[in-house]
Amino acid sequence: MSRPPKKIWFAAKAYGMGWGRPLCWQGWIVYSVYIILLFWGIAEILVARKANPGFLVLYFIGVSLAVSVVCWFKGERLAWRWGGTDDE
Repeated sequence: MSRPPKKIWFAAKAYGMGWGRPLCWQGWIVYSVYIILLFWGIAEILVARKANPGFLVLYFIGVSLAVSVVCWFKGERLAWRWGGTDDE
């Protein structure tokens, strides 16, 4: 019995390595939460003055790493691309 195809949330970039635009609503939710969390971190340091800049840098790295892990599991295969339509 064959497995159903994996649903891809994020398309691969056409040039270079990485993921680009989301392909479904789940991907848009992930990117939206990412942007909200980044702005929340900026507000904490600029408005509330509760966090020090070192914590903010670690926070940004942590949030970006979390989004990268989601993209790794739910995105297209990571490979260097030269703009062609083929994967290889």
